[in-house]
Amino acid sequence: MQVEAGTVPDATSEDLVPRRGSTSLAWKWFGFEKTDVGQNTVICKICRKAIAVKQSSTTNLFHHLRTNHSKEYEEYEKLRDSAAQDKPSRPAVQHTQQTLAESFSRKVPYDRKSQRWQDITNAITKFIAKEMLPMQLVEGKSFIELLNVLDARYTVPSRKYFSGTALTTLYDKTRKAVMSEVQEVKHFATTTDLWSSRTLEPYLSLTVHFIDESWKLRSYCLQTSYFPDAHTGEIIALGLKDALASWSPSEQDMVCMTTDSGANVVSALRINDWKRLPCFGHRLHIAIERSMRDARIDRAIGVCKKVVAAFSNSWNLKKGLADAQNQMKLPEHKLITESPTRWGSRQRMIKRFVEQEKAIRHVLGADKKRRHLLPTWQDVDVLESVSKALSPLLEFTDALSGEQVVTISYLKPVLSLLTRRSWQ
Repeated sequence: MQVEAGTVPDATSEDLVPRRGSTSLAWKWFGFEKTDVGQNTVICKICRKAIAVKQSSTTNLFHHLRTNHSKEYEEYEKLRDSAAQDKPSRPAVQHTQQTLAESFSRKVPYDRKSQRWQDITNAITKFIAKEMLPMQLVEGKSFIELLNVLDARYTVPSRKYFSGTALTTLYDKTRKAVMSEVQEVKHFATTTDLWSSRTLEPYLSLTVHFIDESWKLRSYCLQTSYFPDAHTGEIIALGLKDALASWSPSEQDMVCMTTDSGANVVSALRINDWKRLPCFGHRLHIAIERSMRDARIDRAIGVCKKVVAAFSNSWNLKKGLADAQNQMKLPEHKLITESPTRWGSRQRMIKRFVEQEKAIRHVLGADKKRRHLLPTWQDVDVLESVSKALSPLLEFTDALSGEQVVTISYLKPVLSLLTRRSWQ
């Protein structure tokens, strides 16, 4: 279920009802109109704004509360912490006087307030968050067995505890630490991008870059927010402004924002009166695409893609390629499939195809059903020329992808190097 943000007609908070079957604290400040039988539009009881949510997630609700209603968010934090403390802990184990061996054999579970129990739980929480794992992991039989081997006295809490308390606490703690660091920065730059998930759900991301007092380049992805609204310049401008404001850095301290060349994003920065730095890598990618608009190149790359697809979908062809590589003393490399959204993936596909051309020809020539996929000598000649021409640009793209260095300082030296190469 997805809903769009907006404003709803005035109504009293008593007219709003919580989500059916949910016990989340969020519904103290949010709800649905009684006439909304399908419970599709979540409404803030305070400002009457409709909040965009995805399925049963309450992340956007708490984000709205924290950003727009700080007093109520503080109340929520107190209620959340109080609920966590009020949860019944394991009853104390009643036992008669025992020998030392008997005492150890009982393996008395840790009390939930003990430091050891909290340390293990925090480590599991961080593991789930950093590795982006599903929370049902904690209910898996093998995971529980693993924990029992590592420390039999530890009892893992429920999935609901991790989703409602542990991960929320970790998020708040991390957010406060990042916000504190960002607010101390005198000058910073940002990058933003609009993208879609594998299920075509739209998101807007914002990343901040700055140099700290130790002269180390720091980058934080501040947020990747569900963004179901129309992707017009005006709405994107408002979304970026709200995203930046929620982290409290001053707009005046932002040196520039790096974006792609999308007309709506360019318009958004113009509306916000923010200095824009075009992404050179994106422009380089576009330039490469335009330079390859040639019928001969299109045909050769089309043949290359078909061959790679055939080998990717056939175990017999893969095995035949491995045998041919062994016989011909070629590198035992797999063929590479092009990814349209990854710069340089086409060049890597072509380069690997050229490297393995003899083995590919040997395997396809022995297969009557796929012999028609054999590239002509003209196709191979074109692919070799393209690979030779694009190899320096691939190195350039890799250099621009670094996260630990200021890549803008690479531009002039590498452009000068490319220019000298082109005349040699």
